[in-house]
Amino acid sequence: MSEQENPIFAIEKLYIKDLSVEVPNAPQIFLEREAPKVGIQLQTGTQSLGEGLFEVTLTTTVTSKIEEKTVFLVEVGQAGIFRVQNVPDENLDPLLSIACPNILFPYAREVISDAVTRAGFPPMIVQPVNFEALYMSRLQQQQAAQDAAAAQAAAH
Repeated sequence: MSEQENPIFAIEKLYIKDLSVEVPNAPQIFLEREAPKVGIQLQTGTQSLGEGLFEVTLTTTVTSKIEEKTVFLVEVGQAGIFRVQNVPDENLDPLLSIACPNILFPYAREVISDAVTRAGFPPMIVQPVNFEALYMSRLQQQQAAQDAAAAQAAAH
């Protein structure tokens, strides 16, 4: 195999693309003694930049509430530019949907913890995420939707 044919996967740049911190009910929320409920949402996006370069953005939204009152909301878009070359097409989507978010997630966790602390709350530890399981679940949902559409089309 020549040098040109070897698969290449490299991190070109890691950066925060978006960061938002909201404490809409301050200062009264700091007087609350009830433990808040925390919800976390994850979303990934991929954009081709041409010539084997891809931007992958992992958007993590953490919402903390006491009943209907928002304690804080932190959203971070942790992004990276990745060089991916000589990788078979069938391996490209898993690489961008699993490997890249796995690289970005620790950075997003650190930004969230820092933002929550700077907003005046105790440090928050975001638990690890299995991006492979999320990817497989998404593929199964897409396949189920395709199967349902095919069954519906066959029924007509």
